Amino acid sequence: MSWKHLFSKSLAANPERLHFAAHSHHLWPDASYEGHMAAWQDAAVLADHKWDKIMGPVWSEAQQHVADELKLPDPATLCFAPNTHDFIVRILSAIPARPVRVLATDGEFHSFRRQMTRWVEAGEVVLQTASPGGLLETAQSGEFDLIFASHVLFNSGTIISALDELAALARPEGPWVVIDGYHGFMAIETDLSQIADRVFYLAGGYKYAMAGEGACFLHAPPGFAERPVVTGWYAAFDDLALAPGDVGYAPDGRRFLGSTFDPSGIYRFNAVQNMLDSEGLTTAVISDHVATLQAQFLEEDALAGFELLNPLNDQQHARFLAFRGETASALHDRLAAQNVVTDVRGDVLRIGFALYHDREDVARLTKIIGQVS
Repeated sequence: MSWKHLFSKSLAANPERLHFAAHSHHLWPDASYEGHMAAWQDAAVLADHKWDKIMGPVWSEAQQHVADELKLPDPATLCFAPNTHDFIVRILSAIPARPVRVLATDGEFHSFRRQMTRWVEAGEVVLQTASPGGLLETAQSGEFDLIFASHVLFNSGTIISALDELAALARPEGPWVVIDGYHGFMAIETDLSQIADRVFYLAGGYKYAMAGEGACFLHAPPGFAERPVVTGWYAAFDDLALAPGDVGYAPDGRRFLGSTFDPSGIYRFNAVQNMLDSEGLTTAVISDHVATLQAQFLEEDALAGFELLNPLNDQQHARFLAFRGETASALHDRLAAQNVVTDVRGDVLRIGFALYHDREDVARLTKIIGQVS
């Protein structure tokens, strides 16, 4: 099957392009355009009063979509922000100990790694890293204030399966367990219902939720990090009648809010979610489609000289294939010259598959790789 019709605007904007970087910048479906226009229309019609709608039905709808996807028992534990970095800063600010003892995998994304490195330089953090396979044992044997791990590692596609075991370590007094779900949310089926009371989970709409920038979210378990030190006035949006000098917080996930933000990403997120619902496109359905295309690509053996870091098996799989090889960067550049979009991280070439691909696209990709290799 093909769902190209759902992406007609993005595909028509550059019809000769082969975009195999859905794991990096997912092309926007047509529904996102309608959502974006709805945000503009509300701003025009409601003006100052738009925030009543944004922080009311628009916000609640987005919370419900995320809660349904992750099987969260209470949508109110969710908060939205422009990016996940904001949430990381606010979570760490709520930990009273200094330096903060942090454990993370050795494969976290640049934003987290850079911020931690700078905090280490400033004496704010003591950081220990572990391989994905050794993370749980290290977490169980050490004393940490914060344990941070990507559900799906951005570089290799490795999936960390020990979420329940990590959650068992979490306590309100520490350690806190934070799961970065950016490459997992809507890429692999995720059920947090049994651990929602013990773990933080953050992700966003830029990738597999197909909503673009500005629609990141955090699930914050009740009783954890109740008063982030880094905070904005929206965190007390319910009660603006507090006396000057009183620092109040919303009793739910909104305690992690900052200040004024661009809400258009949340509108796009809602519009795309409603489109997926109407089309019957669940995460499982999309994953099956992607798996078929991944298998087709591997059967063609177009990258025989590369090491596949995340082979296909009968388990859940990342939405991209990660190939390590000395010529990864050069091949990426040669493909780009042919209007084929992939991405490269060091010596790892990542090829991402999506709803807007079909078998003909994969055949074109393998042919072009053969021509430029």
